[in-house]
Amino acid sequence: MTTATAATAVPYAPGSLVHARGRDWVVLPDSAPDMLVLRPLGGSDDDIAAVFPAFEPVRGAEFAAPIPADLGNAQAAGLLRSALRIGFRAGAGPFRSLAGIAVEPRAYQLVPLMMALRQPTVRMLICDDVGIGKTVEAGLIASELLAQGSARGLAVLCSPALAEQWQVELRTKFGIDAELVLASTVSRLERNLDLGQSLFDRHPNVIVSTDFIKSPRHRDDFVRHCPDLVICDEAHACVVADDTTSAQTQLRFELLQRIAADADRHLLLVTATPHSGKPTAFHLLLGLVKPELANLDLTTDAGRRALAPYFVQRKRADVRKYLTKEDGLRDDSMVEQTAFPADREFKDETYALSPAYRSLLYDALDYASERVDAASQRGKRETRIAWWSAIALLRSLVSSPRAAAQTLRTRSATAVAATAAEADRLGAPLLQDSGEDDALEGLDVAPGATADDVDRVVSGDPAGRLADLAARAEQLEGSDGDRKLALLVRQLKKLLAEGYHPIVFCRYIPTAEYVAEQLDGKLGRKTIIRAVTGTLSPQQRLQRIDELAAAAGDDPAARRVLVATDCLSEGVNLQHHFDAVVHYDLAWNPTRHDQREGRVDRFGQQRSVVRVITLYGSDNGIDGKVLDVLIRKHRQIRKDLGISVSVPDEASTGVTNAIIEWLVLRDRRSEQASLFEVTDYQPLDEQAAELDKQWQSAIEREKASRSRFAQHAIHPEEVAREVTAIRDTLGRADEIRGFVRSALRSLDGVLRDDPTSPGDFTAELGGTPAGLRDALAPVLGGDAVDGTRQVPVRDTAAVARGEVALVRTDPAVVALAGYLLNAALDADVPGPRPARRCGVVRTRSVSTRTTLLLVRYRFHLTLPSRTGTRELVAEDARLLAFRGAPGNADWLPADEALRLLDAGADANTDPTLAENTMRRVIDDLPAVEDRLTAYGRELAAELLAAHRRVRSAAGEIVRGLTVTAQDGADVLGTYVYLPLG
Repeated sequence: MTTATAATAVPYAPGSLVHARGRDWVVLPDSAPDMLVLRPLGGSDDDIAAVFPAFEPVRGAEFAAPIPADLGNAQAAGLLRSALRIGFRAGAGPFRSLAGIAVEPRAYQLVPLMMALRQPTVRMLICDDVGIGKTVEAGLIASELLAQGSARGLAVLCSPALAEQWQVELRTKFGIDAELVLASTVSRLERNLDLGQSLFDRHPNVIVSTDFIKSPRHRDDFVRHCPDLVICDEAHACVVADDTTSAQTQLRFELLQRIAADADRHLLLVTATPHSGKPTAFHLLLGLVKPELANLDLTTDAGRRALAPYFVQRKRADVRKYLTKEDGLRDDSMVEQTAFPADREFKDETYALSPAYRSLLYDALDYASERVDAASQRGKRETRIAWWSAIALLRSLVSSPRAAAQTLRTRSATAVAATAAEADRLGAPLLQDSGEDDALEGLDVAPGATADDVDRVVSGDPAGRLADLAARAEQLEGSDGDRKLALLVRQLKKLLAEGYHPIVFCRYIPTAEYVAEQLDGKLGRKTIIRAVTGTLSPQQRLQRIDELAAAAGDDPAARRVLVATDCLSEGVNLQHHFDAVVHYDLAWNPTRHDQREGRVDRFGQQRSVVRVITLYGSDNGIDGKVLDVLIRKHRQIRKDLGISVSVPDEASTGVTNAIIEWLVLRDRRSEQASLFEVTDYQPLDEQAAELDKQWQSAIEREKASRSRFAQHAIHPEEVAREVTAIRDTLGRADEIRGFVRSALRSLDGVLRDDPTSPGDFTAELGGTPAGLRDALAPVLGGDAVDGTRQVPVRDTAAVARGEVALVRTDPAVVALAGYLLNAALDADVPGPRPARRCGVVRTRSVSTRTTLLLVRYRFHLTLPSRTGTRELVAEDARLLAFRGAPGNADWLPADEALRLLDAGADANTDPTLAENTMRRVIDDLPAVEDRLTAYGRELAAELLAAHRRVRSAAGEIVRGLTVTAQDGADVLGTYVYLPLG
């Protein structure tokens, strides 16, 4: 609420208030005499507008004093203060972006940001464990660099499967709109370009498919016009570790080398697996960050100190409880606990093949064995093609009848190979589940097993035999012939009965489609089942998952079952909708299992324990050994270390090859009873021993790495200091919780605590004022604010769509705060107005009359950066309190002023006495203006020190930094506390 002053021809100074277009604005430094650049009072940079005084009326304005008769209760001051602070989007602190983002970062997630701001040009390798929040950490740095003007544009390099997820994360959490540059979008984008214009000049913020842009045809234009800030996701897939590295990885590495060659470009490399068991790969990543890091001796203290400013790597145990005495703080008063799932509960369930299925497997293996024997007489190429076809046949048969039938009728990808080496190159990606596959796209198709020139070497009628095997496989579909499917149905029924929502992971597209079809109607009428495979585009996959969640709705009896291939096993976050994983098909590399489980076992998962069920065949010849030698050992390592250690690919492939070799090249004259008893086969034992040796070596390297590279660049005390400053300005978590509960109750919302989750509750909003419902409808949906729907309100920052997070940046919390603030400033708003600008309270909490002021300050900031100097106007809100009359004020310390918000009314106050008391205090407030001005200068000095502290290592950015308080602070609220008696 402001009052207009007389119009003047003198230009309005930056920071002053004006009234235009029916509202009040702050004048920004970019203004000129003939054009004012304005930001709404308390608004964000997104609301900035240009106004031309020559064409529309602009008047100076000053903030009006509170109306003495518009009195609120004891809660009014706290609600108004919280509403005001939640609404700030232009904070004066050193972290410019935090007030405007829609995520409340964990304290540990501020560490990479603090490290980054100490570098003139940011170069970092962020390697936190899966599920800790590397995307948020990278987004915080990007958001801050853009807000400060240190970066003008952003490019995120990632796989196409993750591009849309990055786009959504940047837009919804950080307010960064980025264009997708993919093979499927580039033609549309290029049609809108001007002659000679690059799309990377047209679109300053882009999310780019690494595999699309790495080709020389597109790479050169991208490098020439690349933004000055680049984030590379899954950076480990872009380094050349040895001579076996694929050509695709080589192209990615060349792309990153050229991007990193510009020493003035900000570069963030993000990966959970920087080592991948290969020290060479790690040093290459370091060389991309800074060339001199590639040759560091990291076994020395000097080498580790040189690396520390650019490298952060933590596991969940490091941050589950943070800012504790164990971290070096004086006490645990600031401890922050992050609700990662406590553990994964593993259960292995076995099945035996039905007689018909077992007979089919015998006959298929007989055919494969004959084929390999005959091909070995023709040459090495034919032998390798036959070998890969045999593996394809076995894997598809073990997966499902439908996958087997399709494989038996499909030409092998290796059939076109001209050499044995080419056959290996074509066959390995589809069949060996490497932990370092270039991408998971296209790897879930069922492999083929036929090859004309190789099939001809088999006696008899090979085409007829393959057709017969395929027909027999089709006859096995269903629970009677397929006991693996029958076991899945039983296990899913148990999970669903316990309230779980599982994901079933399959190796091949035909298997996933078959399983989804067979489950339909077998799991109860309230169970919704959907399949997501590589037949869908990345965008369609996310849409399918959202459709599944929407179909299940809010019915507590509804259950969700997602059947998926490994196209969803990496990068996609599924923790909000699912809490259990079923491995229908065993992967031949346990890293793939860990990726699958990591989709639900991450921050935001509501379950403390994630259930994992692994199905395996007891008599199919391979599952048992893979489970024993690879999967279970990997689990134990993860349990012992608290992190996963990648399986050495060559060694794990050696184990699976030895098992296949036993099955295919065995003496077929042996008794069928021992056909699959791979108990005494020396090559297998040798390969298992070699795997164990290499794995142990990788474990030791990982242990040494975690100890050697523990995060010491930023001490927890430094983090605690900045967290305190942020909370003092923007609000603490418990303040937000109390504000939302108190505000909704005061506005006639119906709240019900969630007995299963302490701190959570639901809110029925149908009875709240129409203005609030109008504000919440775009955020929560029209059905959420009308009628009796219960809107979940969660005590966590990670929530699903349609839910409210108890954090200051949640859109629903922002809408609630905006409504309360506007209602407090406008006495004519209909309905309840729980926040008021003044109040008189009789309480035992004071012994003499005490006045609490809610004061809004504006600051002028001059912020140098490597791209130039920016002048900004920012806002802050503080509480000041004094005893006695304004003319003879005895000022209270800040902590005592804050405690007045908790002072309750212990007796009623006569309305006439209250209004007269408030009028006298308001009339006398000019007597405290000098103190308010002096306090503003003190705040400006504190803010200047904070800016210098955060940028302590970047001298050229600190020089020229200024913070000045605007004269004439706004008194938004005045509250008088009277003693009893």
